[in-house]
Amino acid sequence: MTPNFAVFGIDTPGFYWPKLWLPIFLLWVPVILLLPFIFLSFVVLAIAARTNIRRVIAIFWGILCSLPGTHIHVSSQDTRVLVRIL
Repeated sequence: MTPNFAVFGIDTPGFYWPKLWLPIFLLWVPVILLLPFIFLSFVVLAIAARTNIRRVIAIFWGILCSLPGTHIHVSSQDTRVLVRIL
């Protein structure tokens, strides 16, 4: 399953930032338009890695499909940042 939404949140002591929901599925439109360049970069990567183009595409597809469920929490003394990919 490809990721559909990303949730970003920043928590600081002086300012309240509401959590921002970004629809990732809307990025598929520009990706489809840029597909020839993406495929060309996969071919160059396959040549540089001396492997099959199908293997390179399968690796990138596996990475993309494993993104849902990713939770990133970064915190310092007073500030916290949250990134979740749904």
